[in-house]
Amino acid sequence: MAIDMWSLGCILSELLTGMPLFPGEDESDQLSCIIEIIGMPSQKLLDSSKRARNFVSSKGHPRYCTLTTLPDGTTTLQGSRSKRGKHRGPPATKDWSQALKNCDDPSFIDFLKRCLEWDPTLRMTPPQALRHSWLRRRLPKPPAEPAPTNRPSAVLRHHHHHIIPAHQQQTSNGQTSVAGRTNSGSGVNGGGTYTSHHHLYHTTNNTLSKAFPSTTELNRHQKLPHIGQPLNAILD
Repeated sequence: MAIDMWSLGCILSELLTGMPLFPGEDESDQLSCIIEIIGMPSQKLLDSSKRARNFVSSKGHPRYCTLTTLPDGTTTLQGSRSKRGKHRGPPATKDWSQALKNCDDPSFIDFLKRCLEWDPTLRMTPPQALRHSWLRRRLPKPPAEPAPTNRPSAVLRHHHHHIIPAHQQQTSNGQTSVAGRTNSGSGVNGGGTYTSHHHLYHTTNNTLSKAFPSTTELNRHQKLPHIGQPLNAILD
């Protein structure tokens, strides 16, 4: 299953603030909200877009902005207002902390920035997201592995009891022996060499499951939230 990383970033932001990160009123205003925070798409993306001229001027600035030349010859880019009177600033002029209602977690902001890359080839993938510091510090810690133990077989009793395995043999004097050891409690049988043939149970460690199952690579036709159509459908 493909993971829409763009939408993931928008959803996480909305869970934090209770408001959409890009509250566009229409298609054009949607891009204005995105550009105001993220900045302009790369020239490579603009060149590959069939509809870029509808939203970006020939001078390279977004059409919702106005280019003003000052008396000293310098130029400034000024934002505008939406149809409902909402201010839309020039590219990348809205601070991430401001957009996230004064969020001061740099790790979370970095996570969102990497989800919300214009270029899908540069966008964070699900495996990379699982390794990101913001998410890793919130993952549950795996249970500690049990220490290996050498627990004796059930036939081993208290230290003063004798070993009576299934393969015990009867001696001529009525005593039982286990590979040279007698059951009379006298220790080693008449000069024989003591050899134990019992086996201890071996304990094995449980394999820890992964915190999350592996996911497929992202679907590059990512959808913009709140307008219900692919990002490239706006620009293409």
